[in-house]
Amino acid sequence: MRPLLACLLTVAMMAPQPLPAIAASDGTAAPTVIGPIAASDAPRDHPFFATDQNLRSAGYVEEEYFIEGTASRYTTPDQATGTVIDSGHPYRTRIVVRRPVSAKKFNGTAVVEWYNVTNNFDYEVMWSRSFRHLLDEGYAWVGVSAQRNGVHTPTGLKAWNPARYGTLDLTAGGAVTDDGLAYDVFSQAAKALTAPQGARPLGNLKVRTLIATGQSQSASRLAVYANSVHPLAPVYDVITVVDGGVQIRADLSTKVFKTASEYDVLANQAARRQPDSDRYAYWEIAGASHSDRHAYLVNNPIRLRDAGVSGLLAGPAAPCVAPARSNLPYEYVLNAMFDHAVRWARDDRRPPAAPKLEITDATTSPATLTRDAYQIARGGIRLAAVDAPTERNTGWNIGLTDATTSACRQGGTWIPFDETTLETLYPGRRDYVAKVRQVTEQNLRDGFITRRDADRTIRDAERSGAGR
Repeated sequence: MRPLLACLLTVAMMAPQPLPAIAASDGTAAPTVIGPIAASDAPRDHPFFATDQNLRSAGYVEEEYFIEGTASRYTTPDQATGTVIDSGHPYRTRIVVRRPVSAKKFNGTAVVEWYNVTNNFDYEVMWSRSFRHLLDEGYAWVGVSAQRNGVHTPTGLKAWNPARYGTLDLTAGGAVTDDGLAYDVFSQAAKALTAPQGARPLGNLKVRTLIATGQSQSASRLAVYANSVHPLAPVYDVITVVDGGVQIRADLSTKVFKTASEYDVLANQAARRQPDSDRYAYWEIAGASHSDRHAYLVNNPIRLRDAGVSGLLAGPAAPCVAPARSNLPYEYVLNAMFDHAVRWARDDRRPPAAPKLEITDATTSPATLTRDAYQIARGGIRLAAVDAPTERNTGWNIGLTDATTSACRQGGTWIPFDETTLETLYPGRRDYVAKVRQVTEQNLRDGFITRRDADRTIRDAERSGAGR
């Protein structure tokens, strides 16, 4: 191809060309899909937060697409279905797709993550936590830039690389100054996967099940979406709300699976518990923190590469109780959540009920929780890290001064036991391994972890020196 022709084609692809969205059979508009957007070795000429995992070895590919069309704004009344405020707002945003190359590898489910924009840039919490499981089990993962803070702020996509992302717009040319378009954009992202107009983000893969997901800030947005907007034109089979504070309507037809770390139970969920039903499941996880060590270790190199910032740690810059962040593998429970969500959607097999954390007073801030002699929470889903412990994993941290407590608390802590405590708990190494095996096999029978993660837990215990 001649250089001038190639240049003209690239400009045509990148220039804003908002097209009327085509309504799908369920009433949700199907946007126009453009891409994949080419990447190069030039600085920042790659998808923002492109993964550093070896996708090729897993039989996966990562691609970025733009989706565009026109979106509506909605009212979002508390615990009630909204109404359309107005329509016809042009938008263009991006989706990032990580999918199996081969249809034989694909399990038929796409997990669609609403990017968290708490830090004013797109942040993929759920991928960071569950990427190994998603790759091992053949899921497709899709990240959606639904909110303006991920696109239009000084740390957003447009500023990060104007040449790559300069045409993105979630404001209808400046006419919409809030996140009013986000809900319809997230619905249309689903249609880009199941009824694409233009490019095909999933190639020849056929989607059977769509799971919406998000954590913290984006989970709260998802809960509002589930309550007020999604009922107008349902496009997702299950909505998974992870550590989000908004309560879920009891009369929804779409299934909602909600999980809460120990931190989130103490911070707000203890006073907002809702009973399980045939459309609602809720799990609480002892020892888990809102922002845990596993996700931090996975995403911190990418945060440093693309955003130039690190996560919260103990130390002079963020004086928290050290070591900061819970070491409990919350992702094991989330992996089971995704598998249960698929069975729930396809076979109507609802997830198993889970015990709640032992809260004695939900009116205090934080809520009052029963703890054992090692200051580990009682109740809830109990992985081996809290029921066969070698360290104290808790969901709540505090600052070394009152002024830093707010910034520190969501990370939790993991404080290793001393040798005396370990010898008391496990006189011999076999005692420790036996306890881990017992707890883990029970969690597997209860459905709170997957077989793969159960095996990993037992192998890790066998390799450790605890109880020597």
